[in-house]
Amino acid sequence: MAELNVNVVSAERAIWKGPAKSVVAKTPEGEIGVLPGHEPVLALLVESPLRIEAPDGSKLLVAVHGGFFSVDSDEVNVIAEIAELAEDIDVDRAKRALDAARAAGEEEFAALKRAETRITVAGAAAGLR
Repeated sequence: MAELNVNVVSAERAIWKGPAKSVVAKTPEGEIGVLPGHEPVLALLVESPLRIEAPDGSKLLVAVHGGFFSVDSDEVNVIAEIAELAEDIDVDRAKRALDAARAAGEEEFAALKRAETRITVAGAAAGLR
């Protein structure tokens, strides 16, 4: 069975690399699912969970905060401005950041979206364990 080779990096570090059955990312136009044999694509990413399904069926969630991804010949590269594996997210800290962003109002919309994405990813990953 064909597999994807996935590489997820952020501006700070390499996040994850490995084989996958599928990858689901969110673009400004909506979600895109990538399976082996997918047509080449280059797209922007928005604040959202990145979902990776490994060949064994296990699922990996990554909080992605902007960036882009490319697909070419079963190679998927995710280059995020900021990215965090679900297990690396401090949920209590993310909740405090969410509360602070809500209190700050509209000028902190980006911080609000980051905090919501982090909490979504950490909570969803907890349900997968």
